[in-house]
Amino acid sequence: MKSFLLFLCILTTHLSHAQKLINAAQKEVVFNHVHVIPMDRERVLENQAVVVKGGKIVSVTDASKAKYASNAIVIEARGKYLIPGLAEMHAHVPPIDDIEPMKEVLMLFAANGITTIRGMLGHPRHLELRSKVQSGEILGPRFYTTGPSFSGQSAKTPEQTSQMVRQQKQAGYDYLKIHPGLTRETFAAMEKTAKEVGIPFVGHVPFEVGIWRAIEAGYSSIDHLDGFIEGMVPGMENMTEQQVGLFGMFVADKADISQLPKLMKGLKDKNIWVVPTQALAERWFAPVDPQQLQNAPEMKYMPVETSNNWVNSKKNLQSNPQYDKVKMEKYIQLRRQLILECQKNGVGLLLGCDAPQIFNVPGFSTHHELAYMVAAGLSPYEALRTGTVNVAKYLNKAEQTGVIKAGAVSDLVLLNGNPLADINQSASIEGVMIGAQYMDKAYREAALQKLVKQ
Repeated sequence: MKSFLLFLCILTTHLSHAQKLINAAQKEVVFNHVHVIPMDRERVLENQAVVVKGGKIVSVTDASKAKYASNAIVIEARGKYLIPGLAEMHAHVPPIDDIEPMKEVLMLFAANGITTIRGMLGHPRHLELRSKVQSGEILGPRFYTTGPSFSGQSAKTPEQTSQMVRQQKQAGYDYLKIHPGLTRETFAAMEKTAKEVGIPFVGHVPFEVGIWRAIEAGYSSIDHLDGFIEGMVPGMENMTEQQVGLFGMFVADKADISQLPKLMKGLKDKNIWVVPTQALAERWFAPVDPQQLQNAPEMKYMPVETSNNWVNSKKNLQSNPQYDKVKMEKYIQLRRQLILECQKNGVGLLLGCDAPQIFNVPGFSTHHELAYMVAAGLSPYEALRTGTVNVAKYLNKAEQTGVIKAGAVSDLVLLNGNPLADINQSASIEGVMIGAQYMDKAYREAALQKLVKQ
């Protein structure tokens, strides 16, 4: 958290909009001779023409039969692949008064093909940011936001907790964010009031609450697989939070896997969605050399102080007497198994990676998360669904977003290769369209260049 806050304070460079965007508000834009991955099912529609205007997809037809206006802007996309825009459902936008650093984070996401994000650490100015994104004043992903988090510091009594819920509902936040530290009493007050006023709650499972009580409460989404492992460990009531470790990392070897069916049934029956943020675990917790992660190309978008703090955080974890490399590798494998069991049992998975956090750079890390989903056993198509079709269903917008078809919102990513054959192609981006605005390769590269910190 310390490194995250430092990152927020240092982000100050304002993104210039001197570069021209291709605007499809009035004119048609055509992606011509493109291979389309519509995401309605696992297939590729070859050599298509996708016509877009006014933020909507007008038509998807064979390129030889396509009809569009003579003054249409034609993007020649022969040999390239078009997918729906991706969603990042556990993002962090700076919770500060200055809106300029927020715009930088939005651009990091947008330039990486992330056309929808859910901010998971809210701030009053995020409501203004959401409005400016919706109006087109600020270019960025479609923005959903929680309010300031409910934690042991912010919600200390049931009465205070209930008041916070009502205030956040009235203010217009989309979700309540649950952080560690809530007691059973304050959690119960949050749950009761949230259901009374009609606002969903998402995020962590407080240690004292536990996964079984969380399932009973009916989270909208549980993030980080928080509480999953702890809920399968016998004798948890005799352990401290420090002994258990973050997300159960130090007790994973004690998990009773026979509890998995019960866990999956509980999540499924209550329609609780899961945001694994596996990239956080694979990059922070796994026994990997922190220097290797610090040398990754995307780290140039992080201030030196931030990346150094991330290295120190990982080194501090690895020097913890409870940290065992062999056990940690097994912990990572258990998390992968949990993700795959969610997929097999029809528990809804949503794409999210908790950026910016330890070695997770906004936008770039979402593509790492896709690769980790595939490493867990999902097919590339199933992994892509977590950031497209699944999110559309979760947001009750299945007919409008997450697919490429006539009438759907024109949130699109043009790729140089087929992600169904190689999920890493999701990061090989030629262009990004959010509504009526298209960022071509030159615009994207210029925008990202302005965000380089080192």
